[in-house]
Order: sequence, then structure tokens, then C-alpha cells
Amino acid sequence: MEFSNRLKNFPPHFFTSLTHKAEKAVAEGRDVINLGRGNPDQPTPPHIVKALQEAVEDPATHGYSPFRGIMEFKQAAADFYKREYNVDIDPKTEVAVLFGTKPGLVELPLALMNEGELLLLPDPGYPDYLSAVSLANITYDTMPLLAENDFLPDYNLLTDEQKKNAKLMYLNYPNNPTSATATVPFFEETIAFAKANDIAVMHDFAYGGIGFDGKKPVSFLQAEGAKDVGIEMYTLSKTYNMAGWRVGFAVGNAKIIEAISLLQDHLFIDIFPAIQRAAAVALTGSQDCVVELASLYETRRNVLISECHRIGWNVVAPGASFFAWLSVPEGHTSESFSDLLYEKADIIVAPGHGFGEHGEGYIRVGLLEDEDRLREAITRIEKLNLF
Repeated sequence: MEFSNRLKNFPPHFFTSLTHKAEKAVAEGRDVINLGRGNPDQPTPPHIVKALQEAVEDPATHGYSPFRGIMEFKQAAADFYKREYNVDIDPKTEVAVLFGTKPGLVELPLALMNEGELLLLPDPGYPDYLSAVSLANITYDTMPLLAENDFLPDYNLLTDEQKKNAKLMYLNYPNNPTSATATVPFFEETIAFAKANDIAVMHDFAYGGIGFDGKKPVSFLQAEGAKDVGIEMYTLSKTYNMAGWRVGFAVGNAKIIEAISLLQDHLFIDIFPAIQRAAAVALTGSQDCVVELASLYETRRNVLISECHRIGWNVVAPGASFFAWLSVPEGHTSESFSDLLYEKADIIVAPGHGFGEHGEGYIRVGLLEDEDRLREAITRIEKLNLF
């Protein structure tokens, strides 16, 4: 039995290759410091775990979940957006429950686009966006994210043909991999551009809960008119260390939300109700755990950047997310530097070119090891005499 052409056309999975690399090194008995992963290293806060335990014990959660999610969770998402961003959300028409945001990102073109239509993607960007292209059999063009433009797309660089043909655009701030942040004026510019060219917008807000230096990441929906053109997807994976729970939601434009919900009616029905109840507790309960987590990542960031500067590595400190986007030393490509760190220092990083053409010249480092291991990693790099 052969795979379908759709499966054959999927791009190689970037993160799977990094995982295999780490597993191989560990199997060889090497003391590997894995800075290439994006899986939170802290446990889910106890009050959320307790909420799940209590929900599981309730027989009412044991049957099929209702189509399109339980109202408790959808109301919690609306309350969360009002509290955190002063954005009004109708839980009945403007919230779609997601099995984590990755399925939402991959399925959205199936709900909104026809075969052959154009999707605009950031470059560098989250590699799994390309899975959506293969699954929906659509085309895509990229929008360069360059340091000189603060890793924001410049819509003036798009051709008239691209503007005419594009049906949907993906954005992601705080950005993976660059850790760049966006502003309300940028989102206002995006909305004006989208309206002028009849393009829908999906903003991937996966790292919305992780900001540094007293600055809170901005929601796309805080910009006036955002719900006229698009949606935002929010995952509980990063903000609440719930990566394995696979729960998130989309909020915004009611027509797009209806399209997602209709597609999911046929694909999934819905998430285990007990998980939705616990997710509601995460969103509406004490947010002290979120503050503490962001502080932990900020401390790790400070250690990483100060150690890089100590050895003469001139890198820029990230302002948000749990990643750092570090330029490679002169004479190296993203791949050659990543290979050198793996072979000579037992360090795994994500090479920038794996995130797109404009990721070349960088590596992505995760702040997902403790401070001592981060110091150890930079000490190992120091011994390579590159700086």
C-alpha cells in the first residue's frame, strides 16, 4: 500500500530530526545539553493538575464531549481576553476550541482556502506552517523577517500579484524563532493592509504569556478592526506548562471561527471535557504561576546573554518567548556551526536555516535548561576559541 500524494508531499519534519539527533547522542553516552528543543521543562502548576483530577472523577466528563467545546472553557477564554487585553469576545460565536494550536495552524487553510490559492508565511517562521501548505494543496510565498526591520514583515516588498492572489496570512509574535515582538501600530498597519487586499490574518500568539523587562506582549486583537479581518490562536502549552495536554483556542472573526468549528465537527468532535475544565481553571484562576514562569525565563535569559557577552559573542537579548536568536560566528553557516557544537561540545541547537531562507546566519537556543547548564554550555563554546 502506497502513501497518498498528500503524505508524500509533506516537508521533512524539522523538529523530528533534532529529537533523533539528541537521542543518538544520549545513546552514545554523551553529556548532551539540548538547547534545540521547544518543550517546556517545568511541570504544570499544581492547582491546574488538581482541577483535572477533580474533573476526571466526575462521571459527567466521561462521555463524548459536546461538539465545539464546553461553554465553561469558551467563557474562560473570553474572560481571559477581557482581563489580559481588554478585548471583548463572544464565547458563543468568537471562540473555537483547539487540540493545541498546532492542529489549528495546520487545518486553517483547509477551512478557508481552495487548492492552489496563496498563503503568505513569515520567513523565518515555525516550520510546521508548511505542513498546512501540503495538506491543503495550496501555494505559499514568504515575507522576509529581517533584523533591520525588527523582524517584522515589510508589506511594501510584496508584489501586486502577491497582494492580489493572497487569501490568508500567518503572523507570530512574540516570534518563533527570532523572539521579536510586535506593537499595536504594526498590527494596525497589518489590518489596513489586509482590508485593502482582502486577506485574512491568523496571528499565532503561542508565547503571549512570556514577556521580559516589564513589557507584556501585545495581542493582535488589541488593534482596532482586528476581528474584521482575522483571528488569534492561543495555546496553554507555554503560558501554563501544559504542552502535553494539547489544548488551546482561537478567538476573533466569527466567520473564521465558524469555519474552524465546522471542519472540526467532521474531524475531531472535541477535547476530553475534563481537560477543558482544567484549562478553564488555568485561564481564570491565579496567574501567579505565569508571573513566576516569565521571571524564571528572564533570569535564564540574563545568564545566557551575559555569558555570551563574557566570551565575546555579540548577541542580542530576546525581549520575549523562551528562545534566543543568536548570530553565528564569522566563517560559519547555521548548519556548520550547529554541527560543530554537536560534534565538539555536545550541544544541540536549532540551525536557523531550518526555519526558512532568512534564518540563515542564526541559531535558535531554548531557555529550557537551568542556569548552571546554560553556563556550562557557553563555557564549552568558549573552549572552541571562536570569539
